[in-house]
Amino acid sequence: MIHQNLLLIMTLFFAMALLYLLSQKLKISYPIFLVIGGLGISLLPGMPLIRINPDLVFLIFLPPLLFEAAWNTSWQSLWRWRRSVFSLGFGLVFFTSLAIAYFSANIIPGFTLALGFLLGGIISPPDAVAATSVLKGLNMPKRGLAILEGESLVNDAASLTVFRFATAAVLTGHFVLQEAAVDFLELAVMGVFVGLVIAHVLYFMLRFWARSSSITTPITLIAPYLMYTTAEEFEWSGVLAVVSGGLFLSFRSHEFLNYHTRIQTKEVWETVGFLLNGFVFILIGLELPLIVEELGDYSREEAITYALMISAIVIVIRIILVYLSTFLPRMLSGKVRRSENHPGYKLPFIIGWAGMRGVVSLASALAIPLTMSNGDEFPHRNLILFITFVVILVTLVFQGLTLPFFLKWLKVEEVDDYMPAEEQFEAIRLQLARQSVAYLEKHYSKEMYESEAIKRIREQLERTIRVSELAESGKLNVDVGSVKKLYKKVMLELINLRRNTLQVIAGEKQYDEEVLRDMEHNLDLEEARLNKK
Repeated sequence: MIHQNLLLIMTLFFAMALLYLLSQKLKISYPIFLVIGGLGISLLPGMPLIRINPDLVFLIFLPPLLFEAAWNTSWQSLWRWRRSVFSLGFGLVFFTSLAIAYFSANIIPGFTLALGFLLGGIISPPDAVAATSVLKGLNMPKRGLAILEGESLVNDAASLTVFRFATAAVLTGHFVLQEAAVDFLELAVMGVFVGLVIAHVLYFMLRFWARSSSITTPITLIAPYLMYTTAEEFEWSGVLAVVSGGLFLSFRSHEFLNYHTRIQTKEVWETVGFLLNGFVFILIGLELPLIVEELGDYSREEAITYALMISAIVIVIRIILVYLSTFLPRMLSGKVRRSENHPGYKLPFIIGWAGMRGVVSLASALAIPLTMSNGDEFPHRNLILFITFVVILVTLVFQGLTLPFFLKWLKVEEVDDYMPAEEQFEAIRLQLARQSVAYLEKHYSKEMYESEAIKRIREQLERTIRVSELAESGKLNVDVGSVKKLYKKVMLELINLRRNTLQVIAGEKQYDEEVLRDMEHNLDLEEARLNKK
């Protein structure tokens, strides 16, 4: 049985890789393609029905995904757009959950408000991975991207908290608002406290003891599970523990990561994040046939009708709330009008339309208990799962495929004063080069005249300064962009030549393999540097 499950998992990972490659060829966002591909795979003859243990979903998938999101969050952007991020992150989750609770309780027979809040908490948070993968390469204003990424980090914690209280209310049949508010405050504050305490312990360990990438990267992989399980052991918020701890370690990462650990940790986390996200997206399609078979008292037509109506409400509510959170503070506060440029009416629509549901919604739905505390089946579990799956499908496929069209059709423009990335790069490079020349003159003035190698370093830096200054003043007659492209093209061809030559040298077996591998690694780093420009 273990071998069969392992073979199935490895086969799904392989299928996920093939679907990802195909999505790149067709230029379709990979979460959309994986969901459709998973549904197609589930319909293959002989394909076993996939059933996941609810108790393992939160533990396996959520901690690393939340930690990765926190690690990659821009503190500067999060703080700059904190009003929009927190108003959407908390306000949208609460109002969406409230609307879905009352709507579903009125249209679905036997559906209670507690079950409605449970469903609302599940389907309220948008997925940042889906949105950013769809928007990749498109001309999306930076404010919009920053709000979407920051909102996703905040609303994951908010929605999972709603999910937790709603689940407890269904299981116990007991819910008092005052008690819930006190419990929420306790689990939130203590969850953040646990996350920060563990993050501080790991920070001191990584900074003063662990200086090797062979231990630093594994510690960052263990960290989210340690934070989550510790907080949950005390019945506090493991989600907030992971988010707060991840944000702290990300903010202090420059103090304990050297160049090697930084490269390795980044690559490892990109791989882990992609595998976990991709696996959950493909599970969305794979699980759907099983959920449809187990709808119980509801026909497929009824379930689809409920799901489509709720999907429409989720989409409309988000767009309305995005506009309200954008313009209501501007109407009421002069400070907001002075500190933030007018966003226009197109950008809020794009932010609202980018509310695609994904990993967190699926993980929450799959984590619904199978039975009540008395052993009875959890009421309407399969219907909630089905509605969640349809909401994910509708928002991912319909909104995901149409989002690029709306972005191009509306011609959304940058509304804030952002220096283009290329200009920022040039300005920083000029400042670094000037500081380097000043350092050489102060500490190696004698060596620069005695050593040809040190002299060439200075000459190269001075050439960089001259080119950057001329480009900045507009006196450079050549197109800097085309020169850079030519330089990159030539350098990549030379790297490829050196790599091929290295293979020939390796075939002659005159040098140690360790030396050859180090040389190849240096070429890899150089190629990575060029491709980042």
